[in-house]
Amino acid sequence: MNFFRSTNPRSSRRLLARGRPHLLLLLTGWFALVAPDLHAQQAADVVKVDKQTLEVLLERIDQLEARVRQLEADKQQAAGVHMVAASAPYHSNNFRQASVAPAFPTASFSPALMAAPVPANSFMPASLAPVRSQQATVNPTPASAQTATAQQQESEQSQTENVMAERMDLSKTLLRIRGFGDVSLVGGNQQANPATNQRAQTTSFALGQLDLFTTSDISDKFKFISEIVFEAGPDKIYGVTTSPENTFTVDVERYIIQYSYNDYFNISAGRWHTGIGFYNTAYHHSTWLQTTTGRPLLFQFEDRGGPLPIHTVGVTATGLIPSGPLGLHYIAEAGNGRESRTPLISEPVQNVIDDSNHKAFNFGVFARPEKLRGLQTGFSVYHDVLSPLNSNQISETIMAMHAVVVRSRYEWLNEAMVIRHSIIGEPKVYNTPGFYSQVSRQFGSFRPYFRYQYINAARTEPVFPDIGLNEGPSAGIRFDASEFVALKFQYDYTVQRNQPNYSTLTLQIGFTF
Repeated sequence: MNFFRSTNPRSSRRLLARGRPHLLLLLTGWFALVAPDLHAQQAADVVKVDKQTLEVLLERIDQLEARVRQLEADKQQAAGVHMVAASAPYHSNNFRQASVAPAFPTASFSPALMAAPVPANSFMPASLAPVRSQQATVNPTPASAQTATAQQQESEQSQTENVMAERMDLSKTLLRIRGFGDVSLVGGNQQANPATNQRAQTTSFALGQLDLFTTSDISDKFKFISEIVFEAGPDKIYGVTTSPENTFTVDVERYIIQYSYNDYFNISAGRWHTGIGFYNTAYHHSTWLQTTTGRPLLFQFEDRGGPLPIHTVGVTATGLIPSGPLGLHYIAEAGNGRESRTPLISEPVQNVIDDSNHKAFNFGVFARPEKLRGLQTGFSVYHDVLSPLNSNQISETIMAMHAVVVRSRYEWLNEAMVIRHSIIGEPKVYNTPGFYSQVSRQFGSFRPYFRYQYINAARTEPVFPDIGLNEGPSAGIRFDASEFVALKFQYDYTVQRNQPNYSTLTLQIGFTF
């Protein structure tokens, strides 16, 4: 602008008057040159993300979501390993069916499957930060504007971290649900038994249990598990039918809140599978998890005529015993015990009210030696006092022992026990022995198996005289049609006291979803 300067104001005004047309022309040309740049800069401020940038951001979102899912899965799997190590046999009412993985590698029920996190949302506020950074590089701004932009980026980054932390925290408490079911075709030649109101066996299609298995990590220390089972009738209490045959019932079979202090002490409250022996805590309410079409006679559920207190309501503690490579664990339980059998219409599991102030107690110890992979041996002692109506109290003691080997392609299960009932005030003592042995070997997708079982209750047994003698072999084959579907074919031959022997053929499809 030195061209327009002058020390004489009057001459300057004359000069400006003569140069005004040229000044207007110069300003017009300057605006013509600068206006496109201003318009482009304004457009750049409005259109912040182009197609390439958007693709980059979406890819970054996918990477962040995958990383979050991986971190959550790793944390939950680590928690599952911690809980399994401190639990009863293999998973003992725990939150992951860890015992199944060695038994059925083709259709394994892995901890990752049970604990799979819910997919994250496809939108995350973190995607805004790269946009700001690219704009700052392409369109430089004054120092003050750069400072404001940096502060805004820091604020957005902080908000993103808070949102991420909140989402990860919510993922811990999300309710995870797995489902199990089975459908069978059953045929045989069992005759009717008027003494127990049992009809003759006919060839029939039968719906099995529909099991909804739910878990939730409430916090790092507290876990929740439940099993809600929809089951086709009829209900039987120690062999006596108590409900119509073709009905559906709904039972909350397990209902547990667990606190894990460390590997040596975990305490749970609610309803769980009593830690008697191995089978009852290793296999729950799903035939898909088992090799065979059903449970051994000893471990049949109470409402299906079984002789054991399969479920307990109360508190239980489990954990490791410092023993080095021997791998000792303990189980200590206290609960309501079971209904004293009279009247028979009562629910065997005392969910709300105990019929006496005496509580049932169970204590067990088992070992998993490090050098003998898949081996578990142990014993347990259960004690309760039954109070039947119009009769003396009955002292009940159940002593059980087991030795099992469960590996990826091979299993050998052996359990034996004695159920001892003594009438208080009388010298009479009744001992009911029972055992089973089961072996299987997997060949590809096929797993043939064999089981022999035995239980013998005296005719005058005060608690379950209707069980009597039941023994015989079972043979079958399991075919894993897919990772989540198994087909089974099984033949059973049963010998009874003072009743005709009978055979049963079962074709079953079990599945998980």
